[in-house]
Amino acid sequence: MTSFLLIRHGLTDAVGHKITGRLPGVHLNQVGRQQALGLPDRLKSFNIAAIYSSPLERAMQTAEPVAASLSIPVRKSEALSEFDFGEWSGMALSELQQRDDWKMFNLFRSSTRAPGGELMTEVQTRVVTELDRLGREHDGNTVALFSHADAIKAVLMHFLGMPVDHIQRLYISPASISIVRLHAWGVQVWAMNMMPPEASTQQH
Repeated sequence: MTSFLLIRHGLTDAVGHKITGRLPGVHLNQVGRQQALGLPDRLKSFNIAAIYSSPLERAMQTAEPVAASLSIPVRKSEALSEFDFGEWSGMALSELQQRDDWKMFNLFRSSTRAPGGELMTEVQTRVVTELDRLGREHDGNTVALFSHADAIKAVLMHFLGMPVDHIQRLYISPASISIVRLHAWGVQVWAMNMMPPEASTQQH
């Protein structure tokens, strides 16, 4: 059995306001930095053997306090990166919500590609394939994966047997922890969206 801790990056100023996608230079804000600093204590009951992160700054910054507390290096994984929103990257949500293609994207993720970007099914394939690889590499251990909301939702929907068109039914809070366990006989989702204490006051 391999246990995966799926951890979303901490809060940024863009969360709930703008689609940043894979744009560089998006960092945790003050709340996000505090969330990251609180993760070592929240994860202390897990015997973490390896840490992997999306290469984007906000994910790496969230992973670093955990890595430092355990003296484990953070390994970058492109497969854990954010959904590639293509031409929508950098746009305000208030602007996107006026667009028909954005509305279609959120209704039919299975068949609507972000312009110049990815399909949700492509995100799901790359992240689930990475979990399969890491499950074999770290068999019998617990692995912390620092990623992004849509990537984590993609994993959970795959293992729960949910169509990706139902993505809006799942909520993944900044700095939340979800747990998936891969057994030789199948998969168990042990927890979803375990939020930091202050998360109830934050908006997605």
